[in-house]
Formats: sequence, C-alpha cells, structure tokens
Amino acid sequence: MSEQLPAKLDQIDVMDDTKEMSFVDHLEELRWHIIRALAAIVIIAILTFVFSRSIFENILLAPCSENFLTYKGLCTLSNSLGLGETMCITPAKFELQNYKVTGQFITDLKVSIILGFILAFPYVFWEIWRFVRPGLYKNERDVTRGLVFYTSFLFLTGVLFGYFVLTPFSVNFFASYQVSEKVTNIFALDSYISVLSMLVLAAGIMFQLPMVVYLLSRIGIVTPEGMRKFRKHSFVAILIIAAVITPADVFTQILVSVPVYFLYELSILVSARVQPKNTSLQKEA
Repeated sequence: MSEQLPAKLDQIDVMDDTKEMSFVDHLEELRWHIIRALAAIVIIAILTFVFSRSIFENILLAPCSENFLTYKGLCTLSNSLGLGETMCITPAKFELQNYKVTGQFITDLKVSIILGFILAFPYVFWEIWRFVRPGLYKNERDVTRGLVFYTSFLFLTGVLFGYFVLTPFSVNFFASYQVSEKVTNIFALDSYISVLSMLVLAAGIMFQLPMVVYLLSRIGIVTPEGMRKFRKHSFVAILIIAAVITPADVFTQILVSVPVYFLYELSILVSARVQPKNTSLQKEA
C-alpha cells in the first residue's frame, strides 16, 4: 500500500505537468497566430506606405473630386431615368491643410495601418479561426462552415459601401454646410482621414449583422419569430443609427437605412433557415 501511494502521486504530478504543458502549448500557438496576423498587417501597411502618394490622390481624396465614381454613377442613373440632372451632385469645394510639423507623416502612418488591417482582414480572421476551430465539437464546426469567407465578404462589402456611399455624401454635406458666408471651410487633413476611417470601419462592422444573427440563432438566443415581432422597433433603431453615423441629411440617411434594413430582412431569412437545423439537432440529442 505504501509503495502504491508514491506511484499514484507520481502519476498525479505527471498529469499536472501534462496539463500545464498543454496550456503553455496553447499560449504558444496563440502567440504564433497573433504574430502571423500582425505580420500580414505590417507587410501590407508597408506596401501602402510606399505607394501612399498614389493612394492619397487616387483613393482617399477621390471623394472630393467631381469625377468620383459615385457622383458619375448617380448622374448617369438620373439621366437614364429621365430626371435630367436632378440626381447629379457637384461636390463642394474645400481645402485640406496640415497644421502640425509631423502631421502628414503621422497621418500617412495611420492610413497605412488602417489599410493594412482592412486588406489583411480575411487572413487575420482566418488565423483567429484556425486557433478557435480545433476546440469545437464536430457539429459546432459544421455549423460554422464558411464562417471566414462570409465574414470577410460582408466586412469588405461594408467597407466598399462606406467608401462609395457614406463618405462622399458625408464629406459633401459637411463641406457645403455654412453658418455664415463669411466662414470658409478649411479642414485639417487628419480630421478628414478620421471621418473617412470611421465611416468605412463602421460600415464594415455594421454589415456583420447577418453573421451575428446566424451565430445567435444557432445558440438559440435569436429566433425568426422574435425578429419579425420587433421589426418595427428595429427599423426605428436603424434610422437612429443612420442618423448618428451620417450627417443630418435625409437623403444620405435613406441611403444608409435601406441597405441596413435589407440586411435585417436577410438576417430573418438566415435565422429561419437555421431553426429547422437546431430542431433536428435537439431530436438527435
């Protein structure tokens, strides 16, 4: 009996060491996933920094030009609908200035990091998913199949929506807004970039609604019946959100509200499709 007790204690020590090593191994694996994700962001950020002049002139400052794709597209649509130039928009003229010695350099770095994150988002999310996925059960992995693709697709779609829709109308509104004719709009460069970044990233996050509803429906927190019941309340909430992230312009708020409400209706369909699968899983259990 006395010989068996030390042997059992040795087994417990070995098990404890195994558990500790297992935890350390997980931390080490997480560290490398984070390093690879950050490396992807840094590499793309460096590339964007190298070509920053072209990016600023052809992408970031493009919404200030009357040749911007959104303005030309609206004008073409207006003419094709027989409305003449009713929907044609001439962007308001304003001047961008830099007020700090290091302002342009810091803004350039900021833009490079943001673009690095946006462009590397699919890979970053994939690295996170690679760490999380092995810890899931088989049925949970089946539930989340295609998660990386759809999440990345919705995020990048939201980013494009923020750039081509929210940014030009918001910038044009603020540039044309005047409390007095004696006041001239001269915007700081970093302020302009901050507004653009906020609109683009907010739209990217906002477009994740269907994926959030999908996961919550799988868990059983959200049901299609509940979403239909609170449809009117959700529409009001969407209008409020649109009013917060856009200027006080009714046309722009409608442009934001309609796609977001469409995403809400799409989320109801997603939740309704998930519900039968949840029922079948419960029966199997």
